[in-house]
This record gives sequence, C-alpha cells and structure tokens, in this order.
Amino acid sequence: MNEFLIAIHRDLKSKDAKPSPEQMQEAIKPFQDWIGSIAAQNKLVAPPKRWDLGGRVVTSATVTDGPYAEIKESIGGLVLIRAESYDDAVEIAKGCPVLKWGATVEVRMALTAG
Repeated sequence: MNEFLIAIHRDLKSKDAKPSPEQMQEAIKPFQDWIGSIAAQNKLVAPPKRWDLGGRVVTSATVTDGPYAEIKESIGGLVLIRAESYDDAVEIAKGCPVLKWGATVEVRMALTAG
C-alpha cells in the first residue's frame, strides 16, 4: 500500500466561495460518510484537517504573509489515505462530496525520503 495526500482546494473568489449555513449543514453528513467509508476500509492514515485562510509563504530570501484570496484557490482540507495505486487513490478522491460544490481535489503520492 502507498500513502496519498488528498488536498481539497476551495474557491475563495467567486460569489459561491462562502457557503450558506444551510449548505454547510448539508455538506457535513456526506463528508463524514465519505471519511467513514475510507476509515472502514482501513485506508485512512490521518483524519481531515481544516486550515486557516492565512499562513505564510516562504522563499529562500523572504517570509511573507499569505497566501491571499487573490490566488483564487486555497487548501480547504487535507486527508492522508492508503491505496494500492494512483488509480485507486483517484477513485477514493472522486467520492469527495465537496466536488459538487465546485471544489477541486488534488491527489499526490508520498515518496520515500532518500
């Protein structure tokens, strides 16, 4: 089994960037069910985490505040999973219920150090 990062990207600039309380409530159960199904298959490495909208951007010479909404998308959540292959990880990611609200989901495989 390989480990994969599922990064959920949220749109921060469109008029639909901030869901209503009703939309948030509607999204909770399907998201919990999706995470629960991954955990039930023993494929959940780390539960999802939410991140603030700020942060810092580090380059070799500077540290600045950001990223900012001008970049259009920000990470809305991270989930670590186990899967046999990229294709299997992508199939799991396709089940992410926030896709129907315009989010995008990025899948990356963890590489061993060295």
